[in-house]
Amino acid sequence: MSVPGTVVFYISGHGFGDASRDVEVINALGRRGVPILVRSEVSPGLLARTIHVPYELIPGACDTGIVQVTSIQNDDRATVAAAADFYRTFPARVDAEVSALGGRRIALIVGDIAPLAFTAAARLDVPGVALGNFTWDWIYETHPGFLPGGAPILATIRDAYRKAALALRLPFSAGFDRFPRVSPLPLVARRATEPREATRRRLGWAPDRKVVLASFGGYGLPSLDLGRVDAAGRWTIATTDRVSPNPATLPPHVRYLAEDQLGPGGVPYQNVIAAADAVVTKPGYGILSECISTGTPMLYTSRGVFREYDLLVAEMPRFIRCRFIPPGDLLAGHWGHALDALLDQPAAPDTMAVNGAEIAADVLREWLEA
Repeated sequence: MSVPGTVVFYISGHGFGDASRDVEVINALGRRGVPILVRSEVSPGLLARTIHVPYELIPGACDTGIVQVTSIQNDDRATVAAAADFYRTFPARVDAEVSALGGRRIALIVGDIAPLAFTAAARLDVPGVALGNFTWDWIYETHPGFLPGGAPILATIRDAYRKAALALRLPFSAGFDRFPRVSPLPLVARRATEPREATRRRLGWAPDRKVVLASFGGYGLPSLDLGRVDAAGRWTIATTDRVSPNPATLPPHVRYLAEDQLGPGGVPYQNVIAAADAVVTKPGYGILSECISTGTPMLYTSRGVFREYDLLVAEMPRFIRCRFIPPGDLLAGHWGHALDALLDQPAAPDTMAVNGAEIAADVLREWLEA
C-alpha cells in the first residue's frame, strides 16, 4: 500500500485536554503508516514526551481559547481582547497557513477545534475533519463580556466550522449543530500501561499509604500551599505542578514529580493517575477522561466562568466517583474530610468505552483512502 499524504493536526493551545486526546489519535494513526504534521502552540516538550510516532511540528497559535491567570481563574477581559485580535486578522492567518502548507502533500486536516483548520482545508481543497467535545462559538456566546461586541467573531468561527467535511463528536459535547455532518465518537483517553502497584513502586510510594495527586495543568495554583493540607497525617500528596513552592522546600508528605520522571523512560502521566487513590483538580476533558479510563476518584473545584464546566459536572457522576471542594477549602488545605467522603462514595453506576482514538484513526484512514 502506498504511503498516504500527510495529515495535519491543528491542536488548540487551550489547556492540555485537546493535546492529550489528539496525541492518542496521532499515535494510532501514525501506527497505521500515516505521516503526521502538528500545528499548535502546545508545549513542544509535552508533545515530545507523548507522541510515539514520527511527526513534524510547526509551532504557533491556531486559536485563542480562554486566557487563564491560574488553573481556576480566568482573565475574561483578556480573553475577549485576544479573540478580537486573532479573528480581526483571520483572512491573513488563513493566507499564511495556505502558504506554509501549499507546497506539501497534504491529504487531510484535523482540527481540535480550531476554526483556522477548516478554512485552511477549504482553501487547500482537502477535507477538514473536526474533533472535539465543544466548539469555540458555543463557549464564547455565553462568556462574560463577549457579546454584543464579539458577534462578528462568532460569525467567523461558525462560517469556518461549516466548511468542515465531518465532525467527530466526543462524549460530554455541545455546539456541534454548526457542522454539516456529525458522527459520534467514543471517549478518547490515555490508558494506563502497567499495573498501579508497579507504578507505585517506581515512584517510591508506600503501598500502605493513600496518595492524592494534585493536578492543575500548566497554569498551576501559585497560592496553593501543599504544606498546609490537613490530610498530611494520612495522605501523601503528589504533584507535577511547576509553580508550586520550590521542591527542595516541600514537606515530607509532598512528593514532587519532576519532568524527567515522566514521559519517555519515565512514568506516563496516566499511569500516575491510575496509581493514585484520588485526584484533586478542576474538571476538564483531559483529566476527566483519564480518571474514567483508570477508575480514579476525583475531588474537584470550580474554575471561573467556562461553559464546559457545567456540562462536565452534570455528567461525570455517572462515570466516576467525584466530589466538589469549594475553592476556599482547597486553598486553605481543608482536604481531609472531603477526601474521606469521596472514598466512601459508592462506585459510579455507568461505564464508558475509551477506544475513541482507534476508531478515529480508522475513520481518518478511510478518508485518506476514499
